[in-house]
Amino acid sequence: MKTEEAEVIDELSDFISDLPDECLACVFQSLTPADRKRCSLVCRRWLRIEGQSRHRLSLNAQSDLHPLIPSIFSRFDAVTKLALKCDRRSVGIGDEALASISERCRNLTRLKLRACRDLTDAGMLAFAKNCRGLKKLSCGSCTFGAKGMNAVLDNCPALEELSVKRLRGIIDGAAAEPIGPGLAAASLKTICLKELYNGECFGPLIIGARNLRSLKLFRCSGDWDKLFPLIMDQVTSIIEIHMERIQVSDVGLEAISNSLNLEILHLVKTPVCTNAGLGAVAEKCKLLRKLHIDGWKANRIGDHGLIAVAKSCSNLQELVLIGVNPTKLSLEMLASNCQNLERLALCGSDTVGDAEICCIALKCIALKKLCIKSCPISDHGMEALASGCPNLVKVKVKKCRGVTPEGADWLR
Repeated sequence: MKTEEAEVIDELSDFISDLPDECLACVFQSLTPADRKRCSLVCRRWLRIEGQSRHRLSLNAQSDLHPLIPSIFSRFDAVTKLALKCDRRSVGIGDEALASISERCRNLTRLKLRACRDLTDAGMLAFAKNCRGLKKLSCGSCTFGAKGMNAVLDNCPALEELSVKRLRGIIDGAAAEPIGPGLAAASLKTICLKELYNGECFGPLIIGARNLRSLKLFRCSGDWDKLFPLIMDQVTSIIEIHMERIQVSDVGLEAISNSLNLEILHLVKTPVCTNAGLGAVAEKCKLLRKLHIDGWKANRIGDHGLIAVAKSCSNLQELVLIGVNPTKLSLEMLASNCQNLERLALCGSDTVGDAEICCIALKCIALKKLCIKSCPISDHGMEALASGCPNLVKVKVKKCRGVTPEGADWLR
């Protein structure tokens, strides 16, 4: 039998039961998902508080989820960020299930859809009408079309971020329905399009997003040289453009150069772009801070384009060159004129040797991070780095056959 003293100690030691619900919810929010699940099994009170304090939820969106929706969202009634992911080989949720979710999650601000191939335009319309506060939509490998996308844009005036990947319901060719900004014209800040057969149908959306700040295009078909002049004529707030394997040339870069507030440019595997196009961007976009170029070994961009960057973009902080062949001539100008250059990557270059590395070591005073990969450098370059770049804190050297273990030891 317990003594009276032991019983008093037990009562005094159960401080956690006296915690208000709000404090207990804060504790749960600091735990990992696995620990939260374990805590929810302690007692009914903890189960209730854990459910009410969970704002982010990720569900396996197979068809058998539908009958469980009422019980799931009666427990997790404060969810604002929802991910619905389905296996490619499984049957996913349909329109009725998505509508049911939207009726119970009217405060939803973020939605991620992955491989939900049974959703149609009607389901997206029902969802959009119920979740008008949506701020971020990301969908990949879905099969609804332009009508479904327009439904979201027409009903969600707070939408800030839109990411679309492999949207199979978009009709190819002249019959494609254009996608416009709708009520999200003023709120959209970020648009990311990936692997779309008919990326051009998103042209009206981009042109109409008058406060757009970030535009990312990955492997989207379409004549972007025709679209960029229209985009830049209407959208003046863009600070970031990322282009990867799209049909764009110096004509498109000339148009982009009119975006005077541009700070970040990624030009990845666009082999038709040349020094002239890069020079046009550099000449006008003097606020450029980050520049990534993957030249794809096309040798269309080299010293001349980089010298133009060095002359005009003194604020440059990050430069990544992949499959580009700069020499000491351009690197010396970059080092001299871009005094704030802190991050530099040189990968797959046939011309970056010890002379270029010595130049970097001598003149890149602000450099903090350096990556060199598949370049013809040797231990002499490593020795120069060891005695230069006083602010260097991280160096990564890969697949440089001329560098021996002894040479790498110079950097330790």
